[in-house]
Formats: sequence, C-alpha cells, structure tokens
Amino acid sequence: MKRENNDIEIKDNRFPPSLFGIYLGVLLLMSGIHTGLIVFMNEKEWPELLQIIIPMLYWSMVAIGLTVFTRSRIKHTYEEPLHKFADATKRVAEGDFSVYVPVFHTEDKLDYLDVMILNFNKMVEELGSIETLKTDFISNVSHEMKTPVSIIKNYAELVKKPQITEKEKLEYAKSIDEAATRLSNLISNILKLNKLENQTMAAQTEKYNLCVQLEECMLQFEDMWEKKEIEIEVAMEDWVMIEADKGLMELVWNNLLSNAMKYTGVGGKVSVCQEREGNQIKISIKDTGCGISKECMTHIFDKFYQGDTSHSGEGNGLGLALAARIVDIMNGDIQVESEVGKGSIFTVTIPGFIASATEGEE
Repeated sequence: MKRENNDIEIKDNRFPPSLFGIYLGVLLLMSGIHTGLIVFMNEKEWPELLQIIIPMLYWSMVAIGLTVFTRSRIKHTYEEPLHKFADATKRVAEGDFSVYVPVFHTEDKLDYLDVMILNFNKMVEELGSIETLKTDFISNVSHEMKTPVSIIKNYAELVKKPQITEKEKLEYAKSIDEAATRLSNLISNILKLNKLENQTMAAQTEKYNLCVQLEECMLQFEDMWEKKEIEIEVAMEDWVMIEADKGLMELVWNNLLSNAMKYTGVGGKVSVCQEREGNQIKISIKDTGCGISKECMTHIFDKFYQGDTSHSGEGNGLGLALAARIVDIMNGDIQVESEVGKGSIFTVTIPGFIASATEGEE
C-alpha cells in the first residue's frame, strides 16, 4: 500500500510484503524437510530416541536462524534509524541547529520514517534561521537604542556646563528631543511589529474612504516636500471604499510616503497613483530618488535592514517590515520595483470596492 504526499508516493510500511513471503516460503520448506526427515528415519528404522532428538535439534536450528534474521531486520529497519534520530533530537535540544539526518531511501522509495526525517531536517533548518534572526534582532535593537541614548547622554552633559549660551542650550535641547523621539518611535515600532507577528493585535476593520486617508497622510509631509521643492503628482478617484484597519493602514501609507520623501532629492518628484482591478485596489507610490540595488531588494522588508546607510539616522529599519506585515494581515500584497539612480515604485494591492460619493457619505 502506498499513499501520496506532495506528489511523491510514500510507502505505508517499512517491512515489504516480499519479506513475509520469504518467511512463509522458509517455513513451508522447513516443514517439508521435517516431513522428509521423519519418513527417512522411519524407513531406516533409526532408534526412537534419535527420532525424537534430531527433529528437536532441527527445529531449534530453524528457530535460532529465524530469530537471528528477524532481530537483524528489526535492528536495521527500526533500531538503528531511531537511535540516529534520537541522537539528532538530543543535539537539537542542546542548541545545535546544524544537525542533518540523511534519509534511508531514494526519493522514489521513501517511507513514512524517511518523511519524518525530511520534516525534522526542515524543522531544524527553520529553527536555525529563527535563532539567527533572534540573535540579529537583539544585536540590531541594541545598536539602534545605543545611538539615541548616547546622543541624549552627551547633550545632557553639555547642557549642564555653566558657560554655554542660551542659544546653545536650545540647540542641545532640540537634539535631545529628536533623539528621544527616535528612541520612542523605535520602541513603539518594535512593540507593534511584535504584536502583529504574534497576532496579539487584532485588526479593527471598518469601511472608509481610502482616497481621503491617502490625502490626509500626504498633507503630513507638506513641509518636507516644500522644503526639498519636490513635485507631487496625484492620480486618484474621489471615492474608493475599503474595509480594513484604518489606523494600521495609516502606518503603511506614512512609512511609504516618508521613504519616498526621504530618498528623493531636491527638485525630485513623488507620484501617488490609485487604480482598481476588479475587486482589488492598487496604490502605487513612486519616487525619483536614489533607487534600490538588486541585492538590497531581497532584504528590503527585513527588520532593521537599511540599504542606504546615508539616511540611517532618519529611521530604524522597521518601517517596511511593519508595512509588509500589516498589508499581509489585510489579505493584501506589497511589491517593489526599483532601479539604482532612477527611483522606486512601491505598489500595495488590497481588497476593496468602489462606491459613489453618496454611498461614501452614508
């Protein structure tokens, strides 16, 4: 009997039917030999004692042979693999995630123990990845917290000096305030991302006008685009209703717009475009900034990853990771296209529906 698992046929047992055929054939053969031996001893009129002892010795040898053979098969089929498996699990329990247990059959002859080993290897690999991520996470958090704390400490010591002017005090206080805000944002984003990843933050969905939300988010960056003389281009409908967590989606737009403004140079351009495809709403935020290299794009949604280190003081590398997680919770998708020196396009696709202005007001 075989069953399919991911298009691969898996044996249901480790003892093939042919093995039981061998047992049956051997026992029938041994029985035939026993019968022949009895007939032979009767014809030769062997002593009665020998006719009792010889069959007993014969069947003792048969029993010993079958026992040794069975023991060998059980040891090879179960004990040796399970001992290796037990040793591997012990090493993993002790924190060694480099463990790999080889399967015992080729892919076309896999059985359930092979499948268990394959799943174990996959699990260990993922545990190793999680351990690496945890180590990197702690290292990155420590580094990100150390910078603003150092700034606050240094400027606080400068403020205590009696000979500084009032103007210098205001400058130092401003630097302390900016560092404290950065530290606060970092902690806030870490907590939000942790809650989202552990699904302890439930999405509070509601129906609302996405276009109005996008406009409100864009206006928050008005000072930035005016200061850098950035051209803003908007192509949106008046009413596009979606059902999502309004607060969480605001974080997504703020992160994407913030990055677009931050990485676009003076005199550049940022475009916000909304389209609909069936019941899907697509929002694209395009900039003419520095762009992202192919290597960076593979890590762009990783926690604490910052491809352009020249702007690392303006963020903490959690924005895109947070945005991607929120979009995923809303059953949406986020994609990025970019070319170094020409800019980037972040496209968010989420479920939604179109409503008239009257329906939206209602």
